[in-house]
Amino acid sequence: MATKYIFITGGVVSSLGKGIASASLATLLESRGLKITMLKLDPYINVDPGTMSPFQHGEVFVTNDGAETDLDLGHYERFVRLQLGKKNNFTAGRVYQRVIERERRGDYLGATVQIVPHITNEIKDLTQAGAAGADVALVEIGGTAGDIESLPFLEAIRQMSLELGRENTLFIHLTLLPYLKVAGELKTKPTQHSVKELRGIGIQPDILICRSEYPLPDEERAKIALFTNVASDSVFTSLDVDTIYKVPRALHEQGLDEVVVNKLALDCRPTDLSEWDSVVDKLNAPTADINIAMVGKYMDLTEAYKSLSEALLHAGINTKIKVNIHYFDSEEIEKTGTGCLSEMSAILVPGGFGNRGVEGKIATVAYARENNIPYLGICLGMQVAVIEYARNVANMGGANSTEFDATTPHPVVGLITEWQDEYGSTQTRDADSDLGGTMRLGGQECVLTNNSKAKEIYGKEVITERHRHRYEVNNTLIEKLEESGLKISGRSIDGSLVEMIEITDHPWFVACQFHPEFTSSPRDGHPLFEGFVKAATKAHNLILSA
Repeated sequence: MATKYIFITGGVVSSLGKGIASASLATLLESRGLKITMLKLDPYINVDPGTMSPFQHGEVFVTNDGAETDLDLGHYERFVRLQLGKKNNFTAGRVYQRVIERERRGDYLGATVQIVPHITNEIKDLTQAGAAGADVALVEIGGTAGDIESLPFLEAIRQMSLELGRENTLFIHLTLLPYLKVAGELKTKPTQHSVKELRGIGIQPDILICRSEYPLPDEERAKIALFTNVASDSVFTSLDVDTIYKVPRALHEQGLDEVVVNKLALDCRPTDLSEWDSVVDKLNAPTADINIAMVGKYMDLTEAYKSLSEALLHAGINTKIKVNIHYFDSEEIEKTGTGCLSEMSAILVPGGFGNRGVEGKIATVAYARENNIPYLGICLGMQVAVIEYARNVANMGGANSTEFDATTPHPVVGLITEWQDEYGSTQTRDADSDLGGTMRLGGQECVLTNNSKAKEIYGKEVITERHRHRYEVNNTLIEKLEESGLKISGRSIDGSLVEMIEITDHPWFVACQFHPEFTSSPRDGHPLFEGFVKAATKAHNLILSA
């Protein structure tokens, strides 16, 4: 069967949840036995989001093959059993870069290089390469209808619908239905105008999904259908819900997947959402609750830690524990101290870049270590744990990372200059290397130490987790740290890099250089986060009984 394409666009406003809607539809189609893949096409000029501030774009999600991608790919992997990669997310910057490289080589044989056909052809080629081998490819277009930067992408998918045939392509448009309290009604005009914008460039949506706080009355549904030229039974609503994992069931009950299957003439079995129903049931019936402190520097925008927050939620689902995440700004802890953490069951310090708030994180580590509070450090969270231990236990005064203090007398963390990538090739970097795409990225194997908490948690000797960092624990100072009681519980497959540490005389103190949150999902969870939540639950019970 030739690959069928579902193109998902957005209108009216940004941040409507196209990624969740796309992932939810993919979930429904996957549950019907179809082979699914998903792509995100971003219209910004950055080659990838790797150098963009989390305040502007939220989290950077890392795939197993080392791509720094849009956070929507994290939603895709959490909803659908896919392992996505570099081919599943590309930007206008990457498209233009490839076209300009070809022009410089003379590949266009002297032709004038233009948006149409050269840029649009490149978009089509990359889209079809990413969709290869799937029964259905869901392709989400970033931005909103009417944005200047989105036009080449919309033109490309318009062309694809003509070239592949309307029987093999489907357009879904996600819009907003604002509710005016004064008038007491949902307003359909923004949706009408958004569809008009699409139709003006030659795209007629087949299906509308309208985000709303309130159910859509039948008369308003009929009005939208009339003025957008969309069948009334193809106008759906996506109501606000208390968890995103209820969205697949909500869309299924409205018949979205049945309409898609019929329009694309897909031969598949009935929908089976039993796994997702189980997820929601466990989420709604916790047996206890805990308070976990997440101490970082992007706390005003929790989207910067989206995968991490979701991984804690998944651990709660799979242990039937309600996880209450409390976000603390590490800069505030620098100013006011760690007293704000006194009622927390456990503490987590996530990854990050730059020296802002680092001393607050180090103070947080000291508080967790000295008070026997369960601690999980991730990436920078492991590095600050090593720095704190070196300073306060191993008598290495002034210990630091060279990222924060180039003249530190004890550089326990330093810039990695050479390592093997996931393909066994040697990668080299220095302080003058470009920032974009130059980190240790993607899935890397880690060997866990015998008789370690890490091996007990994972239940196996070799694991694969994803990385995104430039700095590593300094091998020349490890021996002194180990002599002081720090346990190296995981190393890279060649033994050259520290991957995990723990403190053996602490109830639960574990830190890792990698990002385990990128491989957590609501159905399967993740052993490291589940171990952390269990430790937090035990600590919480001790607090209550004190």
